[in-house]
Amino acid sequence: MPPVESFIRSGKVRDLYQLPERRVALVASDRISAFDVVLPTTIPDKGRVLTGLSRFWFGETAGIVANHLLGWDPAVVAGASGLGVGELRGRTMLCREAEVIPVEAVVRGHLAGSGWKEYRDHGTLSGTVLPEWLREADLLPGPQFTPATKAPLGEHDENIDFDAMVERIASMPGLSPGAAGAIAEVVRDAALRLYGYGAAIAARAGLLLADTKFEFGLLPDDGADVLPGALEARVILIDEVLTPDSSRFWDAATFTPGRAQASFDKQFVRDWLETRAWDKTDPGPALPPDIVDGTRARYVEAFERITGASFARYLEEDVVAR
Repeated sequence: MPPVESFIRSGKVRDLYQLPERRVALVASDRISAFDVVLPTTIPDKGRVLTGLSRFWFGETAGIVANHLLGWDPAVVAGASGLGVGELRGRTMLCREAEVIPVEAVVRGHLAGSGWKEYRDHGTLSGTVLPEWLREADLLPGPQFTPATKAPLGEHDENIDFDAMVERIASMPGLSPGAAGAIAEVVRDAALRLYGYGAAIAARAGLLLADTKFEFGLLPDDGADVLPGALEARVILIDEVLTPDSSRFWDAATFTPGRAQASFDKQFVRDWLETRAWDKTDPGPALPPDIVDGTRARYVEAFERITGASFARYLEEDVVAR
């Protein structure tokens, strides 16, 4: 593959680089964000956990929906990034370029997070009325697709209903309302299938997949959207998949409904931050060593339980976990 052309932008966690031939490189850093603020302290190897898990899941779910992953050679990015191949190893993905669909495709299996807050205040989940007797962390009556906005850095995502999702997709250039509705249905159906598959894999590892969010993109048009079934072929899975940053994993052995659950994600950091005198605006407080170590341990445990592979071996070999 030809060398990297230019740096595009940095997100909360990933740095994005342009490649020739409609390709991009994603490099996952060790940055961690909470309450939409990137904290000043990094979590060692966090970016490698996210990348390794995403590679695993992209391989596992390719039969459900196509995705953007092409390879992971760090040498492609080394020159433009200013980082050495060793620093990039294990945290690089080379991907097909796609136009990001401006919606977070959230699927919930349990009542937690912002879903619990909405239900507690209004008795609904993304506007749908739920039974009155549910408790925090309870299993929902079937996985629920609850889309959300993709807010800019520093702002909060907001839960929306399916019609609002269609409207947001219709704002993408070149899409008719009918095409937007079809794309929304493809995204919803793919997200629900991905959640079901991911939850089954997690269950075999003794984990509950409480909720997760997926991101999707559209491949270039090339006139394909006028052909039967072509819209579905243009929708691909992008960014990261079923990682501790995008998902809420709980230990099935300690699960107790009716309260918040310990999770293998950055909730450990959020809980510590809630004890600080901090107004949740930039800059955030530095994390102490025990919180850093505890967070890294949770991410690594999630990697090893889900993939069944050694994280230390992944660091040594930089291979897709199997």
